[in-house]
Amino acid sequence: MLKKIHTSIDTLYPEMVNIRRYLHQYPELSFHETKTAKYIADFYEELGLPYETKVGGNGVIATLKGGKPGKTVALRADFDGLPIQDEKDVPYKSKVDGVMHACGHDGHTATLLILAKVMKSYQEELPGTIVFLHQHAEEYAPGGAKPIVDSGAIDHVDAVFGTHLWATLPLGVLQTSKNVFMAGADRFEITIQGQGGHGAYPHETKDAIVIASEVISQLQQIVSRRLDPLETAVVTVGTFHAGNSFNIIADKATLVGTVRYLNADIQELVINEMEKIIKGTCVSNDASYTFNYLKGYPPLINHEREAALVLEASKEIEEIHTAEEVIPVMGGEDFAYYTMKKPGAYFFTGAHKEGNPYPHHHPKFDIDERALPIAAKTLIQAYFAYQS
Repeated sequence: MLKKIHTSIDTLYPEMVNIRRYLHQYPELSFHETKTAKYIADFYEELGLPYETKVGGNGVIATLKGGKPGKTVALRADFDGLPIQDEKDVPYKSKVDGVMHACGHDGHTATLLILAKVMKSYQEELPGTIVFLHQHAEEYAPGGAKPIVDSGAIDHVDAVFGTHLWATLPLGVLQTSKNVFMAGADRFEITIQGQGGHGAYPHETKDAIVIASEVISQLQQIVSRRLDPLETAVVTVGTFHAGNSFNIIADKATLVGTVRYLNADIQELVINEMEKIIKGTCVSNDASYTFNYLKGYPPLINHEREAALVLEASKEIEEIHTAEEVIPVMGGEDFAYYTMKKPGAYFFTGAHKEGNPYPHHHPKFDIDERALPIAAKTLIQAYFAYQS
């Protein structure tokens, strides 16, 4: 039956591409994906599958109960866009000013919708139940996965699988991990309050720019000098805002950045070290500060058995020539909440588009759409593998 399913997926490839390109033209930001959620719900309405809307926010979940007994497995796709201006010169370029699908979530959605359409025609032969989990707000913490989990929507599920179309990975390559696969991803904001004044009289001021610069420099020592070299973490200051004139010493500076880690103990160490550095620097410069630390997505930890099933399942897909277990990447993913609740695994499906070297979250981001059916086949192979 699986070969027939693969053929059916290939047959519906043009429709899969059309869905992806339509969604690419009409992206919506995290927590505002009402039209996209309706599009997904309308698809299941026409397909005749039972579904729920507004799950944990804008989530949509459809259910396909097979004609044979078996386990219940959720397959997840996210569907939010990013606040980026689309700069690609393609017919399906975003029509929403300042918003685009720069991470492949449109492709994830198209993959899952067509997979649902295919599997509907095999319903009577299907063992178990497929839960098609369409998640909102992956891009912006607190994200959509946690409220979906908290809603109880997957309490009855036995396992969860998901994939990310990975634009920097060649077509035909699959990657996953049997343990930690993606990093925990946090956000912080530091405000340094000094005392402004005339640029000609620095001795009468407390220069917030100089103080903030010292903080930035010291923060880099957390990873290089305060962390065990065998542990992994990233401390990045992404924005630095201060001052508004060339001849005025700024009284306030704001730093915003991210912390990435693989081990929960390291997260606490980094927070404590940051606090000490910020406080010490400001005290020594007679300045005050505020330090707001937002704990974002936890590390995504795959379950060993489920990740092994993905690797084994990939052998049945002729388009996949390389399936490998890899070390963790430092990007974050709120799929982590699903594997904290249930057994499951997440994997990357290679989707690099020749001639398009741009990474995720770039204004010219794009994918090789031939990766979509590969993702669909891998997800359903994993589903069947889990049934045995």
